[in-house]
Amino acid sequence: MFTTSSTKKGFTLIELLVVIAIIGILSSVVLASLNSARQKSRDAKRISDIKQLQLALELYFDANGGYPSAISTANIVTPGYIATVPTDPSSGSAYSYAALNAGCTSYHLGATLEDGNHSAFSSDIDATAGTTGTSCPDGVNSAADFAGTDPIYDVKP
Repeated sequence: MFTTSSTKKGFTLIELLVVIAIIGILSSVVLASLNSARQKSRDAKRISDIKQLQLALELYFDANGGYPSAISTANIVTPGYIATVPTDPSSGSAYSYAALNAGCTSYHLGATLEDGNHSAFSSDIDATAGTTGTSCPDGVNSAADFAGTDPIYDVKP
């Protein structure tokens, strides 16, 4: 008797396509969740930077009797109030800052968050633009103030 045994080992084309499709779906889900994690991370960095700047500004105020007209390396880094001036993690630009009132006795500091529903918005001040500071301790008048409506996380002393 003559018998032919054709038992080939391997995957069919359909099986390979199904596996590739499943891998593609799983990778898209992972990438989507990573993007939201990155966004949350950048927002957390912004809030942390604002809190560090607040501390440096309070140290400046204690030493000079008012806040600086602008945040710069010369007025808060060189004296040792903060190691470096933090910048926005996405754009690299400076955070919004304005010294307020005569003698720069107050300030308005803010950062734009990517998540418009961030829980930090429940504790920020949502300030309207105030009177810019004149006769700041560094001898310069401050720049114009900004409105702190959400999605701007903004603080004042």
